[in-house]
Amino acid sequence: MLKGTYTLLVALETSATVEFGAAGERDLSAGWYAYTGSAFGTGGFARVERHRELARGERDARHWHVDYLLGHPESRIAEVVKTAGADAECAISRKIETDDAAAESVAGLGASDCECESHLTFAPARETLERAVRSAHESASE
Repeated sequence: MLKGTYTLLVALETSATVEFGAAGERDLSAGWYAYTGSAFGTGGFARVERHRELARGERDARHWHVDYLLGHPESRIAEVVKTAGADAECAISRKIETDDAAAESVAGLGASDCECESHLTFAPARETLERAVRSAHESASE
């Protein structure tokens, strides 16, 4: 079973208020979101397919903060970038934010099991955020 770190590149077509379970509501701007997660559990990268099913409306259970964003009708997963074998969730998430000057973390989301502020990053434009995601994953695999 393949395991590693992944980043979902998520489009939010219109601004929305999203309820993130116990983390509360957040007003999110329309644009692009990068969520970085770890797939070292029993299912490995099968977790990514679970996220896709939720985004398509084929699953209702929300286990992670990103699931609340993916369950919103105006969001969609546009891309998934994976780095097999690398346990680099925190490093990748931090690098995405520093590599894209327009990116900003969405405080308190996606990082409840570490000391990071967030593992969910927002940017208005796809191109620069996607470039930062790919660069962060390339750095993690070196």
